[in-house]
Amino acid sequence: MVVELINTGSELMLGRVLNTHQQWLYRQLADLGYVVTRQVAVADTAREIEQAVREALARADLVVTTGGLGPTSDDLTRDLIAQLLAKNLREDAAVLAHIKEFFEVRQRPMPERTRVQALVPEGALVLANPHGTAPGLAMEVRPNPFRNEGRPSWLILLPGPPRELRPMFIASVAPLLRRVLPPASVFVCRTLRTTGIGESVVQEKIGGPLERLVGAGLEVGYCSRPGQVDVRVAGRGGQGERLVVEAEGVVRARLGSHIFGVEIEELEEVIIRLLTERKQTLALAESCTGGWITNLLTNVPGASAVLLAGLVTYSNAAKQKFLGVRAKTLAQHGAVSQAVAREMAQGARLRTKADYALSVTGIAGPTGGTPDKPVGTVFIGLASEVEFGLEQHFNPYDRETFKQVTAQQALDLLRQTVLGGS
Repeated sequence: MVVELINTGSELMLGRVLNTHQQWLYRQLADLGYVVTRQVAVADTAREIEQAVREALARADLVVTTGGLGPTSDDLTRDLIAQLLAKNLREDAAVLAHIKEFFEVRQRPMPERTRVQALVPEGALVLANPHGTAPGLAMEVRPNPFRNEGRPSWLILLPGPPRELRPMFIASVAPLLRRVLPPASVFVCRTLRTTGIGESVVQEKIGGPLERLVGAGLEVGYCSRPGQVDVRVAGRGGQGERLVVEAEGVVRARLGSHIFGVEIEELEEVIIRLLTERKQTLALAESCTGGWITNLLTNVPGASAVLLAGLVTYSNAAKQKFLGVRAKTLAQHGAVSQAVAREMAQGARLRTKADYALSVTGIAGPTGGTPDKPVGTVFIGLASEVEFGLEQHFNPYDRETFKQVTAQQALDLLRQTVLGGS
């Protein structure tokens, strides 16, 4: 089955907005058994959108577009596709009623321009949008004038905002696809997420042991990001599930505790889950990460049951005042040192009464390094009732990547410690 994705939006082409639809829709479609063959992003111009849709319909069994369904002058997708397929636009009473209610509930006047979103191409299925005003649309193009022998294609039009697109896809598009366009073969995919190990080392450890399964049809992929490597194993057809299960066993055996989660699970989610299950608490004392770790953890629902405090003690004075780091320690060892990391963690735990306290202190750069402590030097401390852990790392990256990697290292030290005490 040929599946193509078209993302519309001049803001994407100008780099003003990150194209999050691409990854999210790839994943959702793959989990349903539809692997995307081609993806393009085009500007909000009639020529670009029409050409992209025309070319996709000439090749694909399923075409999904995002964006261009709103009320503004650059929202062209709905009108252009109706014109391309020679479909009249009709005002849908139910959609118009939803738009009016959307504004009434919020006690705001309805701009007359939003009424255009109630126009629906003849024969299209309306996909409800409880989170916005622009409905999604689904059309079977039969016969398909752009494809050999008029072979049919399905065309799905989704709104641009992620908060509207994602619930709509899950609630409406996925059930529709299962019904009208079931995948020809089973596709099974599993992603194992690792940290604390580089991409080349990951492949060295698992590449050889997986060769036999690859020869039998297993697909293996690697995705590296700051502080993390994802391993994807996939199989198709009748033996797909067996290959993936066997491959997962091999990867787990070879990579062991470096694996922290599966699929889209983040390390901070694992931390919150582990501490919640154990009814344990955490405090943070951050310097060089500037609150990055606190931000990651508080993005996770339920973090309030675990995280007692996140202290960003960026200056030496703050380290002394809020964490009790001694002036003597700072003078003798410097703010970026094992000794200060230790006192930061111990001070955070003492003041908050948390079960665990993490500390980070380092040199993010691009200046401030010395021959003994170059830019990228990091010390991570972990205090608990029964032990103290300390790690030193060298993360010579730009400031943002430095913070990402350091946060990952700190959280993984906590994860390993918590699991070691299970």
